[in-house]
Amino acid sequence: MGKYAANERARTQTAKTKQETKTVQSAGARRRIWIWASFMIVFMGWAIITIFSQQSQIADKSAELAKKKLEQQSVDQNKEQLKTDVKRLNDPEYIGQLARKNYGMYKPGETPIHIEETGP
Repeated sequence: MGKYAANERARTQTAKTKQETKTVQSAGARRRIWIWASFMIVFMGWAIITIFSQQSQIADKSAELAKKKLEQQSVDQNKEQLKTDVKRLNDPEYIGQLARKNYGMYKPGETPIHIEETGP
């Protein structure tokens, strides 16, 4: 065997070693990619589930908020009506009207006039 055969054998062994190294490297790379892809799939699944869960919670809270706003409007209207009633009840003339109408009370010297309604 000459120099040429020894060089050829060394080159062949080097090529085999490089090929084995590439195979090992590509297997490691494939494994890393597979692990990364698996992690990303799990993460994306978790993110999607979380988003949908939060969307349903937001919808529930929005409905509850709308209901509370309607209730608040009703309470505000009632509050305004009560304020008006308080102002009217602080007026002596209005109190006199209520006393005459509801309790049949009249001022001294006042003559009550009753109008009777007749049916058809």
